[in-house]
Amino acid sequence: MTIPWLTLAIALPALGALGVALMPRDRSEHAKRIALAVSVATLAVVIAIAVQFEPGGPRLQFEQVQSWIPRFGVHYAVGVDGISLVLIALAALLVPLVLLAAWRDTADFPDDGKGYFALVLVLEAMMIGVFAATDVFLFYVFFEVMLIPVYFMIGRYGRGADRARAAMKFLLYSLFGGLLMLVAVIGVYVASARAGEPTFLWTELTGPEGALSGLDTTVAIWLFLGFFVAFAIKAPMWPVHTWLPTAAGSARPGTAVLLVGVLDKVGTYGMLRYCLELFPQAAHWFVWPVIVLSLISIVYGAVLAIGQTDMLRLIAYTSVSHFGFIILGIFAMTSQAQAGAALYMVNHGLATGALFLVVGFLIARQGSAQLEDYRGVQRVAPRLAGMFLIAGLAGLSLPGLSPFVSEFLVFVGTFAAYPVPAVIAAVGVVLAALYILWLYQRTMTGPTPDRLRSMPDLSGRELLAVAPLIALIIGFGLVPRPLLEPVTPAVEQTMEQIDVTDPAPSLDEAEAGAAADQTEGVGE
Repeated sequence: MTIPWLTLAIALPALGALGVALMPRDRSEHAKRIALAVSVATLAVVIAIAVQFEPGGPRLQFEQVQSWIPRFGVHYAVGVDGISLVLIALAALLVPLVLLAAWRDTADFPDDGKGYFALVLVLEAMMIGVFAATDVFLFYVFFEVMLIPVYFMIGRYGRGADRARAAMKFLLYSLFGGLLMLVAVIGVYVASARAGEPTFLWTELTGPEGALSGLDTTVAIWLFLGFFVAFAIKAPMWPVHTWLPTAAGSARPGTAVLLVGVLDKVGTYGMLRYCLELFPQAAHWFVWPVIVLSLISIVYGAVLAIGQTDMLRLIAYTSVSHFGFIILGIFAMTSQAQAGAALYMVNHGLATGALFLVVGFLIARQGSAQLEDYRGVQRVAPRLAGMFLIAGLAGLSLPGLSPFVSEFLVFVGTFAAYPVPAVIAAVGVVLAALYILWLYQRTMTGPTPDRLRSMPDLSGRELLAVAPLIALIIGFGLVPRPLLEPVTPAVEQTMEQIDVTDPAPSLDEAEAGAAADQTEGVGE
């Protein structure tokens, strides 16, 4: 009997959330232990999937396809390629670390944290489902249901007086994008029905023989826009980004880790998987507009990050800039740039997750996210400062740390096709050095005020929560092959689906003549 690994990975946290939610309030400590155990079990299932995954095998592996609503061609269909696999692994890794980091921070929650831990597990199930779905309608269902736990994680369990407003802003932006996607999903149904049998299966919609292959260009452009705007809001990219700093600033650091580290990746993943491969003819029309918007995101996000005084909002604005790099890599449409974009999604999640966790530890000690409330922390909490420094340097893509590999591939691939945008994007690298080093200098260096002299360093539990991320940032920075191996074949297949090849290296006449002479010499 074949084990339904992906269904198991989705069902485990969903059932765990139900069990945690049904536990009595006076058993909150037991509820937290159960939630952590379920998240670790889910991680073990995902590791088992990763171990069995064959990078050189079929495009989609661990597939399950069951008819769900036959009349409309809707299926429960799941499967993974290399890109979705690494994103599922990222989600499964971050959830137990978030639960561990928030273990002692739930005393002021309305229910001692029981509901919060249940919502985190619901969100984990939805995140795994959205990356595993290979039916467009099923993807849309997971895409929308994800909003519910995040709304309550910000509005009910967030921090600050504005958390309700931040949660509502997040919900309204996301619902607007979801509405546009729903219209496009209906359009996909109509187009597939006209081509033959109605279907939402990704494998039957894409490719030269797919149900959308004969789609009129004008129709394809409108359907592309329906998906793209929804994904741009989720990513987020300029100018539909404003909900993210508000939400991150009002959320608990653990919520921000999942929001920025994983949830927002659904937007960039959707662009790569659905916008490009469902509507390749329309995607070519939007290359330059999207590249321009991504460049604005890179520079705009970095400039606004420099001016922030709230650490959570600062990290959120840096993410707007980083998502600009990811989107630039996707729409440069070269294998190097797209591989870099896929890796960037994972490495950004590791680096930003570590940074949010360390900032969360600071907030737990002083109750403030304001830069002005910290100074000279490295003298009293050297372990915390060290983790903060490594996570920050990863945020500016320092060589030797995992984001550098991603950013380098994005630059190389983009420069091969669009050299001017690549040069403009490099401004973001310079600005990143400014806001990260400024953040560290303002909080960690200098004389320590009296009120911070008794600040404790990281505890064993806190070290256990952040150390795996730091280890992976360093490990994948030195040896990126474990990430590149599954991602590269998926990117090559994406390039084939959208009928794009890498630009050939150009030679001037002199170089061409010299190359010809060398060839003749070899022949003689």
